[in-house]
Amino acid sequence: MTPAAALAAALGALPAGAPTRLGVAVSGGSDSLALLVLAADWARARGADLYAVSVDHGLRPEAAAECAQVAVQAAALGIPHQTLRWRDWDGQGNLQAAARRARQRLIADWAIARGLRHVALAHTLDDQAETVLLRLARGSGVDGLSAMAPMRRDPAADLIWLRPLLGVRRAALRSLLAERGLVWSDDPGNADNRFDRVKARAVLADPPLPGLGPERLAETAERMSAARLVLDRVARQAADRLARTAYGAVSFDAAGLTGLPDDTRWRLLSAALRLVSGDPYRPRLSALRRAEETALGSGRSATLLGCILQPARGGRLWVLREPAALRPGPVPGLWDGRWRIDGPAEGAVLVAPLGEAGLAEAGDWRALGVPHKLALGLPGIWQNGRLRAAPVLDPPPPAGPAWTATAVWDPGRLSVTLIPD
Repeated sequence: MTPAAALAAALGALPAGAPTRLGVAVSGGSDSLALLVLAADWARARGADLYAVSVDHGLRPEAAAECAQVAVQAAALGIPHQTLRWRDWDGQGNLQAAARRARQRLIADWAIARGLRHVALAHTLDDQAETVLLRLARGSGVDGLSAMAPMRRDPAADLIWLRPLLGVRRAALRSLLAERGLVWSDDPGNADNRFDRVKARAVLADPPLPGLGPERLAETAERMSAARLVLDRVARQAADRLARTAYGAVSFDAAGLTGLPDDTRWRLLSAALRLVSGDPYRPRLSALRRAEETALGSGRSATLLGCILQPARGGRLWVLREPAALRPGPVPGLWDGRWRIDGPAEGAVLVAPLGEAGLAEAGDWRALGVPHKLALGLPGIWQNGRLRAAPVLDPPPPAGPAWTATAVWDPGRLSVTLIPD
């Protein structure tokens, strides 16, 4: 199948049909530039609207020029393009992971601002094979070896990420660009042997065992994806029985959760952590097992992925947002991906956690039947250090501006997150 046919088939196979408006993430490398060219041909033939975006992480001096070159190439194709810039690296944690999360967040915000529901990424069969090999080296299970899916839902952003070229080799895309006379940028990091992905690429270029090549590893990913479908279906059924969503948190029947097979229990906990935190990536299994042993085995709270696993009365285990992880935000608008805050746009008014000070002034949080730590993280409307409203706990005031806070999840959201990507 040609790259153009692969793209058309992938977009045409979407549940709702091919999109009429599509975003494309373009770094300037050969894969993403080829995706842009193919998408331009596809959109032109179907009268679809196409938008391109690049992210300059500010980590390499060449990045700005690469994004500028993408802008020139997009303009030649008649495609609107925007460069987004990330300058928030604080020097803490894993730089590559932080950059990946920032890139996804920036592109998601860009897409939402344009009313786009689909954004295409340029991962290829070579990327798929490298990912499987890397995850195999890390001891991944079924989900990890399923590698990258052709479609991934992002519930927090109400967005669908697409990888329409997962069945296409990188060499085919470079041949396409050469035929069009287009030049791409090569990231120097792609030749730096300090990076594991570069090492994996070298292994696949000269495999130590017959058959250990990109096509065979991509077949492994496909088979693991089929197995994942079955495991996720079992987990969805368990979620319907045991899980509830309320007040921007998830709670489980602790006894029922404990009695589940390991894989099903880990899927439910990972799904709850991702939903509450808004993090698209599940925690490492070793960290998840430590947290569940603390919460389910010892009956003590545990923190993971910006969330707290909190045993509570009534035999429930809550997965709630860690108050310390919450940041003030503008109002009205979406706060922490979990609350829709509505009210007048006044100067110096922010939404932030109630905390102990806010709870002391607000209504009786105990009436909600939630843990104290969840109540601490409920939204409060603050102005110059003073609590203006606690919309979840207090009724709207009889006079003056009324503030409301609506949890954005529907009761079945945890099951939705367990639908395979």
